[in-house]
Amino acid sequence: MLATGVAAVVAASLAAGCGGGARQDANEPSGTFKVDVLKATFPKQQRLSQAAVMRIVVRNADTRTIPNVAVSVLSDDPKGGGGGFVTRSTEQGLADPTRNLWIVDRGPSGGDTAYVSTWALGPLPAGRSKTFEWHVTPIVAGSHTVRWRVAAGLNGKARAQTAAGQEASGTIPVTVSSKPAPVTVDPKTGDVVDSTS
Repeated sequence: MLATGVAAVVAASLAAGCGGGARQDANEPSGTFKVDVLKATFPKQQRLSQAAVMRIVVRNADTRTIPNVAVSVLSDDPKGGGGGFVTRSTEQGLADPTRNLWIVDRGPSGGDTAYVSTWALGPLPAGRSKTFEWHVTPIVAGSHTVRWRVAAGLNGKARAQTAAGQEASGTIPVTVSSKPAPVTVDPKTGDVVDSTS
């Protein structure tokens, strides 16, 4: 199931329509599809401005093809307010209360969608896997929680669950240090080298 905010946007767009015609979700199969999340990794210790990679590997544990496997990266704010790479500021008077925690340098290849903080990689046949990979740069120090959720489609009709019937989702706690990464200069090339990589 997609994030509540995304589902609300979808419902509103379906109700409002755009010039009439068939509903956007008309061709999405209804039902629940079983998935295994084989990997969900993101470095738990990061440094400001030091690149990091988040990976989620999803396997179709069903006997049917998943229509459009997707992952939403959700807010670390329990009330919502953006994707997991942003949060919502409580400061009054802001025109845009969202605040970036990470800059997404590159999302899952070919996975961009019209939905905020949701990437989709297309149909996933039974027994096959797809890897979602985000290359990001942290820009706010502190403790954050990245929440993610797998979906079987973008329009809310096709849902993803684990074999145990649970929501296919999880959290990854991350601490971003304000201390810069230690660097050295390569004596042969003169290049600055991150000594933690």
